[in-house]
Parts: sequence; C-alpha cells; structure tokens
Amino acid sequence: MESWCGRNSQKACRLYRNGSSCNSTGNVLVEVQDTGPGLTPATLDLLFDAFYTTKAGGLGLGLSICRSIIEAHNGRLWASPNVPRGATFHFIAPAHPGGASSVRAALQQGAGSAT
Repeated sequence: MESWCGRNSQKACRLYRNGSSCNSTGNVLVEVQDTGPGLTPATLDLLFDAFYTTKAGGLGLGLSICRSIIEAHNGRLWASPNVPRGATFHFIAPAHPGGASSVRAALQQGAGSAT
C-alpha cells in the first residue's frame, strides 16, 4: 500500500501493520493502519472504484485492483477511518484454497462488518 502522506505535506505519516491472524474458521485477517489525513465518508464510498484518485498524478487503479484480486480469492477488502486521523485497511481471505465458505461464515459472525 502506498501512502501519499508527506508528498505535498509538512506533516509526518506513519504506516503500521497492525497484525495478521488466522481465526478458528481458517481465515487470515490483515490490518494496515496509517496516520495520514484520513478518509471522509464520501471518500469511503468511492475509494475502491476504478479511476477514483485523490493523487494529482494517480490513475485510481491500485485499490480497485487489490479488491479484485482479494475477491477472486474469496476474500474481502475494506477501509475504515481512524480517530482522530488516519485510516485502517483490512482484508480477510481463506488461509487455504477453496475456503470461501469460511470467509462467508466469518463475515456473518461480524469480522469485516464495515462496508
């Protein structure tokens, strides 16, 4: 994940890999957090759309491609704002091939309930 913090800003930005875990349903959950300017509700609605970008020279394809790849592997990718600033990107995917039903079960239990 490329962070655009600091490119046109005096503010420092830190990127954290919060962690990854494999739960009892056999899914891997990965969360990456930054301390950048964050996400507005309008941005959250468009963030994964092809050709949507907030970067001056961006193509708007990166997150759309990431989501397509993760969904092709029976997973799910989403983002959520942090308080007071920054964002967290999450994805959940089966730890083993053919584990689509375990991802659905985990999502029904509340893992990744954000849209």
